[in-house]
Amino acid sequence: MAAADPQIKETASRCTMAADKGAHTFEIVGYSLKKGMGAGKSIHSGKFSVGGVDWVLRFCPDGLTSRSSDHPFLHLELATKNAEVRAHHNVTMVKRPSGARGTPWATMAAPPEPTMVFGGREGPRTASFKVSRTEIEAPCSGYLHDDCLVIRCEITVFRDPELSETTVAVAGSGTGIAVPPPDMAAHLGKLFEEKEGADVTFSVEGESIVAHKFMLAARSPVFKAELCGPMKTRARCVVVEDMRADVFRVLLHFIYNDSLPEGLGNLDEDDYGEMIQHLLVAADRYAMERLKLMCQDILGRNLDVENVAATLGLADQYNCDKLKDVCIEFMSSAEETTEAVLATEGYASLKRSCPSVIVEVYERATKRRRI
Repeated sequence: MAAADPQIKETASRCTMAADKGAHTFEIVGYSLKKGMGAGKSIHSGKFSVGGVDWVLRFCPDGLTSRSSDHPFLHLELATKNAEVRAHHNVTMVKRPSGARGTPWATMAAPPEPTMVFGGREGPRTASFKVSRTEIEAPCSGYLHDDCLVIRCEITVFRDPELSETTVAVAGSGTGIAVPPPDMAAHLGKLFEEKEGADVTFSVEGESIVAHKFMLAARSPVFKAELCGPMKTRARCVVVEDMRADVFRVLLHFIYNDSLPEGLGNLDEDDYGEMIQHLLVAADRYAMERLKLMCQDILGRNLDVENVAATLGLADQYNCDKLKDVCIEFMSSAEETTEAVLATEGYASLKRSCPSVIVEVYERATKRRRI
């Protein structure tokens, strides 16, 4: 390597580019009821903040003009006045309950440009997207679930470049060494898959499932007490009662990976919902609060007339107050929704098993009608 010329004064500076990322999910419940509003009329999302500025989504179900009625429009609008930002956007529809996303929508700009400057003196404040009604409403598309359309908007706002002060370079210094992102979760997930060094065996529905005590103890206080505490079991094989083997495997996957298996999204709607319900019960049993909240969130986002009563009963039984509130809000959101739920077998069962919950539903519905 050639030595630096001692007669040359070496200086250095650095320009740093950074960005803020955020995502907003806009649920349009009662999509069919929104059609017929008229061309140019829109419904809008709540404001959301990314990159220190506010944004809003506006959806025009009947297009912008009478000639474009077959093409709903979506507008991504910079809601903060006197602001100017450069941002990248990615707008997609989301299938329920799998969560799969469609192809990103292209803007009306020519040519379509996912990165643009919003605001300022001359820049536009809005990015507009023209959508095919057939793409939204085709039964095979999977985008309309219980008359609900879900739109997800991801935004990356680029900050102004930050320039460091010029400094005298240190002899032998380079431009830096690239460091890969954290990969602990990947290694722990591999440990779970390969089962090397496993030191505890569980029997679940007659199936033997092995794991590592240190991982279970670190992630669950219940496992810690069972496997490492003063009252730890001395049995070579721990029998797990009242739990399905596939549910226990998903529970262990979460313990090692801190995420749910990607394959869950491939289950059909009923099996997916049933798995999440069982997983919530397992999370409660082993005091895994984050997993329990994740299950509540998934169940709350996939409520419909047929499953809301059973979900409410589950929430009441396992002290899921947030999910309980979401269920009651859904049941009392509109008179026709309440009447439809009352006609289901799930509601009849809930009425017999949890009469106190029914009282809460009636109180919430009565209060809403008074307002």
